[in-house]
Amino acid sequence: MKILGIDPGLRVTGFGVIRKVGQRLSYTASGTIRIPEGDLPSRLKVILTSVGELVATYRPDCAAIEIVFSNVNPQSTLLLGQARGAAICGLVGANLSVAEYTALQIKKAVVGRGKAHKSQVQAMVQHLLQLDGLPGTDAADALGVAICHAHASAGMTALSGFAPELARKGLRVRGGRLIG
Repeated sequence: MKILGIDPGLRVTGFGVIRKVGQRLSYTASGTIRIPEGDLPSRLKVILTSVGELVATYRPDCAAIEIVFSNVNPQSTLLLGQARGAAICGLVGANLSVAEYTALQIKKAVVGRGKAHKSQVQAMVQHLLQLDGLPGTDAADALGVAICHAHASAGMTALSGFAPELARKGLRVRGGRLIG
């Protein structure tokens, strides 16, 4: 399975592509989409078209994106949400399924604790994917999103084998989460 992870931003959007074969993860590519200054619609278009180009280039099987956190500044949160929306539109426009994870879930999956610092995420991404150098922060965050999805999808696949039993207990899987 090839996974495209996206760390959305209105100035810089990070991306990371990994492969999962069994329990083994391997690095394919990562980088950033630099969004030029300009009016908001033009910037959102750059995100939308760039994400579409990433999908065409790397042909992922699925995608995952970070959920926007509530910021102290509501305007910043709204703008970041719009950047995230443009990225999601680029992904679903290419017929990819899109999983969403909070920063806490991503850090916990990559580092083992939800309050990890960015430098710890970078170091663990480098270690887990056996990279020669430390990835940039935006690329590392995007690779972390992809790693989080690789771990979560393994758990959901395992749970799907128990679907009839879970249903009898009043539980089901929705949006990658077990709910009752």
